[in-house]
Amino acid sequence: MCPVKLRGRVAVVTGAGSGIGKVLATRLARDGASVVVADLKNYDVAAAEIAKSANARTLGLQVDVASEDDVARMAAETMKTFGRVDILVNNAAYFAPIELRPFERIDAAEWRKVMEVNTLGVFLCCRACVPHMRSGGYGRIINLASGAAIKGVPLFLHYVASKGAVIAMTRALAREVGKDGITANALAPGFTLSESMLKHAQQLKHGEGSKASRAIARDEHPEDLVGAVSFLASEDAAFITGQTLVVDGGSAMV
Repeated sequence: MCPVKLRGRVAVVTGAGSGIGKVLATRLARDGASVVVADLKNYDVAAAEIAKSANARTLGLQVDVASEDDVARMAAETMKTFGRVDILVNNAAYFAPIELRPFERIDAAEWRKVMEVNTLGVFLCCRACVPHMRSGGYGRIINLASGAAIKGVPLFLHYVASKGAVIAMTRALAREVGKDGITANALAPGFTLSESMLKHAQQLKHGEGSKASRAIARDEHPEDLVGAVSFLASEDAAFITGQTLVVDGGSAMV
């Protein structure tokens, strides 16, 4: 790992108060970036811990990604503190608390909640950050999708639909921002044993089959995603855009 790989860059990571987001934010900080930790909870504690462990500049912000006002404030505070936005990792998502059920038992209110966080949130964060990427001359957008949208996993249709939308949004966005030298890519993890997932027995049971379906037949952990995000955020990925990188040990092969 090169500690100067992202020196001078500023990364905004949503949902970084814990779990996958915190692990990704920590890696970007260790790569040399200043990091904004945006989350509803634990944002301040996580920012302090990342700053200490990575010897990096961080900023913790309480942000609901489905709120236009919160997201606008996030971009403004980032610019005020660091003067630029170079990397956006749209990691915040509504998943772990979802009760698994056949699609006809999903109510409209829950469908809207999943879509507001998982799709509207991605849109709002991109809309707020891209103008600053344009002015700064560097932009890397990394949207967390899911292997579930590729494989067609049952019992949480709204979540699968939202992550399929993220993949489609990423492709269309790449077409719009490519002329500015900004890349937009999606990362599709498999079932990952994140901090929040370990608290939900139903989800854990449902995900048991994932390990057996993989070419590399072991559990997936948040740390398995850091190399891909580090690469996509760097200069090395300057000519890669509109792509969906599946990181799941070879369960879904595209």
